[in-house]
Amino acid sequence: MATKNLKDMRRPDLIIPYQEPAPKGDSAEFGSTLSSTLPMAAVFMRNRYVGWAAVIFSVQSWLGESEDSKKSSSTPGYFTVGMSLMSLAVTYLPLFLPPTPGQQRASATDAPAPVPA
Repeated sequence: MATKNLKDMRRPDLIIPYQEPAPKGDSAEFGSTLSSTLPMAAVFMRNRYVGWAAVIFSVQSWLGESEDSKKSSSTPGYFTVGMSLMSLAVTYLPLFLPPTPGQQRASATDAPAPVPA
């Protein structure tokens, strides 16, 4: 084989050792934003799965807070946990307080009901 006769052409004085880049702090901010936004989405969409995801993300964000993030954040971690639990309660509210059966629910995009003659 011809590769055994070739000499290594790399110069050892030009070798630069690998240095790991500094970690970015954006992941904590993204988790905090997600834990604050998901409870509102659960309330607006009345989706129970989004409510449960809000609880999980907010508890994870609360338990993963560092001292620096506690000082820089505007809302404490337990507040986001409380908001997510409240959004979960709102999504399950129709099970415990069902709407009245005679009341017709209308949305903003539907045409108005016809007026009886």
